[in-house]
Amino acid sequence: MDIWFATNNLHKKEELQAILNIKLKIPCEEGIKFDPDEIYSSFHENALLKARELKKLLGKDGGAIIADDSGLCVDALGGRPGVYSARYGEKDGKKLTSPERNSLLLEELGDNPKRSARFVCAMVLLLDDNRFFIVQETLEGEIIKSAELARGDGGFGYDPVFSIPAANLCLAGFADNGGVDRTLAELSPEEKNTISHRGKAGIQIANLLNRNGI
Repeated sequence: MDIWFATNNLHKKEELQAILNIKLKIPCEEGIKFDPDEIYSSFHENALLKARELKKLLGKDGGAIIADDSGLCVDALGGRPGVYSARYGEKDGKKLTSPERNSLLLEELGDNPKRSARFVCAMVLLLDDNRFFIVQETLEGEIIKSAELARGDGGFGYDPVFSIPAANLCLAGFADNGGVDRTLAELSPEEKNTISHRGKAGIQIANLLNRNGI
């Protein structure tokens, strides 16, 4: 059975393939136009919307579909950018680059001492129109205090400005590195997939795939 991932984001595809240890198909690599409007205010509703929209395009014999909706929720900003993380700062249909979004985020936070934030990932496994599973996971951390503290060449998006406290890394089983916080972009792909919101959600989806013989 083909397993589709309802995204055109190659970074997300690479991450989820590594987490699930299976080959995924995505619309843009198969010549399928896929760009649904994410109209809901919650991650899980948008994830289910994307799964169902791709199912319509593929038909009933399209195979299993995985979809996710994820974003960064910053407490000092009332949970923003949240479901609008990929569209944060968008104006007149023009999207910002990842570095531009990160700069805007730091500018909007300014010197606010409240830096707590979390990545959220809702992930759907759609087997048919009336049979699906939804899981949602988080990764807790903090937004760095200035652009000069952005570190790491890995990951993508907000990863260089999202810091994970050393204590949390130790609790997750990471080797002690002298009590130093690390940004998500400083983690190796394997480390990130162990601790991240998408990694934790993906592990649950992998278990569901196994339980359903896929």
